[in-house]
Amino acid sequence: MEEIISKGELNFLQNNQLLQVIKEIELKKDELIDLTKQLISFQTPAPPARNTAEAQGWIEQYLVSQAFATDRWDVYPGDPNIVGVKKGTERKSFQSLIINGHIDVAEVRPEEVWKTDPFTAEVVNDRIIGRGVADMKGGMAAALFVLKLFHEQGIELPGDLIFQSVIGEEVGEAGTLQCCERGYQADFAVVVDTSDLQIQGQGGVITGWVVIKDPKVYHDAMRRQMIHAGGGLSQGASAIEKMMIIIESLQKLERHWAVSKSYPGYPPGTNTINPAVIEGGRHAAFIADECRLWITVHFYPNESYETVSKEIEEHLLNAAKADSWLKEHPPTFIWGGHSMIEDRGEVFPAFEVNPEHIGVKTLAASHQHLFSEKAVIGVSTTVTDGGWLAEAGIPTVLYGPGQLIEAHSINESIEIQELVNFSKVMAHFIFTWCHTKKQAE
Repeated sequence: MEEIISKGELNFLQNNQLLQVIKEIELKKDELIDLTKQLISFQTPAPPARNTAEAQGWIEQYLVSQAFATDRWDVYPGDPNIVGVKKGTERKSFQSLIINGHIDVAEVRPEEVWKTDPFTAEVVNDRIIGRGVADMKGGMAAALFVLKLFHEQGIELPGDLIFQSVIGEEVGEAGTLQCCERGYQADFAVVVDTSDLQIQGQGGVITGWVVIKDPKVYHDAMRRQMIHAGGGLSQGASAIEKMMIIIESLQKLERHWAVSKSYPGYPPGTNTINPAVIEGGRHAAFIADECRLWITVHFYPNESYETVSKEIEEHLLNAAKADSWLKEHPPTFIWGGHSMIEDRGEVFPAFEVNPEHIGVKTLAASHQHLFSEKAVIGVSTTVTDGGWLAEAGIPTVLYGPGQLIEAHSINESIEIQELVNFSKVMAHFIFTWCHTKKQAE
């Protein structure tokens, strides 16, 4: 088992470097506020997306000014990822860290009534108001602020530090997945998304299409022959009506999951199957020959989207066998996708937090050091990009400022003191973790 930097060493370093950074966070609070406002001023809502290039260019230059080497590539035209890397002075011997966050924010609908311009942040009653301040430009700004203070204090970390500013999280796009596919790895990762300063894992989400199709098309004048005794057209059916069987079967499975599955921290029945959108038919003068049902499936942190989607398929195919027409024309399935905009599908893998992992313990210790109370280790009721990092084999946690109720809300806001506190915890954690020796092989 790895050992966290010794108390004596840490105290010495704190007195000379880390304590000064934490002091600077308080003294330069206005700089943190201005940085947060700057990020909010970049209008990066998704949808419509394809609008993050200016913001990402600004972050890239910010990282360069803090002596990070940067990597930039387009995930989609107008939507680049930015990764900054600062190699450690003894990188083979000390722990490495990924800090991950998304630059896109929730859309602002025309009917929303804001007290201020959503992209011109204002401070009201010790809170910053602006689109994305809680989800999650506040967390991004605080992390960047800490990196700047480290650079100003001349702090050189033994372990590698990687900062990822990704696109597309709001619409299920694969910004973080592409970072993993590009080969970025670390010993631990912190997604600084909305968690109200709790250390969290998460359940997962996958969307899917259930498709029913009749190989033949019939005029609606043929309906009598399909549904009445003696009609003689038993091989025809309305795909819309047959989809009713599928929806009822999904409801039965959802209720079964509610009593047969559970996970600590979640109310019973959190694992849901939502029939979100239905499309079918071609014209009022024809029997519907095709029907497509778009579903959203939420599952628990100890499950995978592969096994959950397979479970749904098996359940529906068995249900189809009980219907004479569906037995011959079973449903087909399309799962997931890389973008709710491009291909109308998404995946957010689940991940669990191991409280005994040295990275989790170190972060919890930093939290306790600053707050004089134990960190809450639990689960998020929403999803983030953290699942992709965990799926790539990187122990990952969600830990960031902001309350979930503020995410996507009108007049979205965050408490300034929470941003300050988060910055202090992250400074303490980054310093401690990157001074922690790797396990001897």
